[in-house]
Amino acid sequence: MGTRALILLEGASNMVRYVQAARRLGLHPISLSVDPSRYACLAAEGIEIIRVDTDNLDALISECSRLRKTYDIAGITSALENVYATVGKLCEYFHLSGPDSASIERCCNKFTQRQILAKAGIPIPAYRLATNASEVKSFATEIGLPVILKPIVGIGSNGVRLCRNVNQLVEHTIYLLGGKHIWRSPPSILVEEFAQGPQYNLEVMGDEVIGIAAADYGPPHFVCRGHIYPARLTDPECKRIADVSLRCLRALGLDWGPTNIELRWTNRGPVVIEVNPRLAGSPVPDMVQLAYGVDLVTEHIKLVIGDEWDLHKGHAQTAAARYLIADCDGTLDRIDGGGPAAAVPGIADVKMYVEPKTPVIRRDRIAHVIAAAPSRARTEAILQRAVDIIDWSITRK
Repeated sequence: MGTRALILLEGASNMVRYVQAARRLGLHPISLSVDPSRYACLAAEGIEIIRVDTDNLDALISECSRLRKTYDIAGITSALENVYATVGKLCEYFHLSGPDSASIERCCNKFTQRQILAKAGIPIPAYRLATNASEVKSFATEIGLPVILKPIVGIGSNGVRLCRNVNQLVEHTIYLLGGKHIWRSPPSILVEEFAQGPQYNLEVMGDEVIGIAAADYGPPHFVCRGHIYPARLTDPECKRIADVSLRCLRALGLDWGPTNIELRWTNRGPVVIEVNPRLAGSPVPDMVQLAYGVDLVTEHIKLVIGDEWDLHKGHAQTAAARYLIADCDGTLDRIDGGGPAAAVPGIADVKMYVEPKTPVIRRDRIAHVIAAAPSRARTEAILQRAVDIIDWSITRK
């Protein structure tokens, strides 16, 4: 029997972790990508990256069939939502363990997801689907300002904005429908009630809630500025959040693998904002491992290759991340202090995303800092000390 290989479709913020975890499990990782030049981080790991059109299922089947002549393909997966339904189709074709492609596709359409959750009686914001500016304005009036406009397909808050008045509504509608936004689907806009209250993000594996984070998503574009695990919640509040989240998974048919769920605690209790049918992006798995002792990436790979996973929580501490965000369009002139920040006792990771002299746009993530300690107060103090050391400047465009 040939070397056991793990096929990874495209790259994502977690992909280096997938490569490293696969090797620890005795697997040979191979990446399939439409543009291998985008993944310098994978090339640095010495991984084989094969050019193939990852939007073309037949081309992927052909390439995987070719690889099977050399390797024993133990599993196929990805950390990228855009291709996760395709992963499911490949797994179905090759009789491998994987997600249900139809469930993934339904979930990735935010309007379809809303319809399914509403039918199941799960608390969600009021919403309407608009295809032109007139419908956007009409539905916003019907729901009542402020409202959130978002494309029905997309990740990372791309194209999302809170509109508090008519001028902002018109401005963002023009942005979305006027050719500036890059659509991954026929242009359709979700007009959504602004569910107000603290936000919590859940990491779920199968039907088990691994962790609940308090998340800081700053309006108007809802770019994440920080996470802290575990969230400060009472046991009854945790149970309500977990119960609502697991009802979502049952309704959407997501009973396999990792899921990330976002919700807000409103005057109605937990209201579901979004169900993401895949593992959350980096550095969430790092924080989960620091806080709960569960390596989500390794356990996901075990599921992919048909091994028994272990979701036992090994230890308990508080882990928190702060994301440094560009506050304007321009060029990052400099960013200093990464080394001294990383040397602060209790800092688990400092990562720079952008090199000096690189163009940035408002809302780009420049860096992250992660801290972990036995108590929340200690973790927050460590994190703030490290963040204060880092300094950067941007020349406005």
